[in-house]
Amino acid sequence: MSWSTVFRLRQFARGSLWLLPLAGGLLGALLSSGTILSDQAVHLPAYWTYSPSTASTVLSAIVGAMAALTGFVVTVTVLVVQMATSTFSARYLRLWYRDRVLKLLLAVLIGTLAYSFGLLRRVGTTFVPNLGVTIAGVLLVVSLLLFVVFLDRFLHRLRPVAVAALVARYVHRDFARYAAALAAPDVFSGTFKPVGQEPALVVRSARPGAIQALDARGLARWAREHQCLVVLCHRVGDFVPAGAGLIETYGTAATGTRAERKLRNMIVLGDERTIEQDPAFGIRIMVDIADKALSPAINDPTTAVQALNHLSEVLRLIGTTDLSRSRWAASSAIRTALVIPARSWEDYLTLGVTEIREYGATAIQVMRRMRAMLEELRDEVRPENQAAVEEELARLQTTVARTFAGSVDLDRASTADPQGIGGRAT
Repeated sequence: MSWSTVFRLRQFARGSLWLLPLAGGLLGALLSSGTILSDQAVHLPAYWTYSPSTASTVLSAIVGAMAALTGFVVTVTVLVVQMATSTFSARYLRLWYRDRVLKLLLAVLIGTLAYSFGLLRRVGTTFVPNLGVTIAGVLLVVSLLLFVVFLDRFLHRLRPVAVAALVARYVHRDFARYAAALAAPDVFSGTFKPVGQEPALVVRSARPGAIQALDARGLARWAREHQCLVVLCHRVGDFVPAGAGLIETYGTAATGTRAERKLRNMIVLGDERTIEQDPAFGIRIMVDIADKALSPAINDPTTAVQALNHLSEVLRLIGTTDLSRSRWAASSAIRTALVIPARSWEDYLTLGVTEIREYGATAIQVMRRMRAMLEELRDEVRPENQAAVEEELARLQTTVARTFAGSVDLDRASTADPQGIGGRAT
């Protein structure tokens, strides 16, 4: 099985809302059969027995309750989807589908339903699954407790700031893996410009789609095995049309359909970007949240300030990480390696501040919080990244001067404040 197939299966399993509930239903049916066999072999005390009518009533009530509760959970899920699309960002849904508590709750509800129904069909005048009825009651209590946890979790996640914090945690987790991949001795980030060289092999995409991930280790290993330079034509997250070049190899690399298929299977194309190897996608989601909050229909600059809080932490992480040793130099004599066209610090910073600065130009607290964020970044990021921050500060000052020209609040809009308005102005 190729690396791309394994990645797609893993993504499908993480994003599927029916896979774990289906497993829960099958497990519940199997457990009901096992419980019936145990009930036939075990003699319980009199206080732990049920009459046939009582067992049927209890099990019927549990089956009905589980069906109703499952429908209610699905309704809540649909409402969350609607709110996430209109208030947060449609890109956030890709992360929300993966929530383990939601999948676990659906699995327990459907599993309890299947378990109780399996017992109900065996209740008769000569046999009552006493142990099974008790276990079904315990599963009912567990389902209700898990439902309360689910409700509490998603009520808290309906806040935009909670969504921004969740996305920031994803970026923190995956950026460490991203940086570790670039730290490999034969993996470089940058742009390879062949001077008078023609690629020995060009691998083209078989279908259109966004590059979701790539097997950096596998591509670097292939480069070592064939003593060649493997160059990716696009960055992770870029949309690639069908027939466009994906990979180019330089040197004495193998050619032919087999080599193309193997290299193509180390890159995954999909309908939408993923956050695993694309930190910019997480920044895109947080910027979307701020943009929606600053729209005339919502007009909530405080939410934009809260998004900037978590955005500043993500930008600080990227700006303070040393990736210089993995940068590809045009004069490099290395000819056995993998070259990935990665984003620069300027790309991340531009993505994180440009739209919020433009859409929030009339909001004093957004301008003040952004200035505080940029001044903090200027003092904390690596020296080679400070020039880009200074440029963004100059753009911010120009925006403020243009928007608040002639306004009595020009001095306030030009002041840095970590809380937007109400904090300690610097």
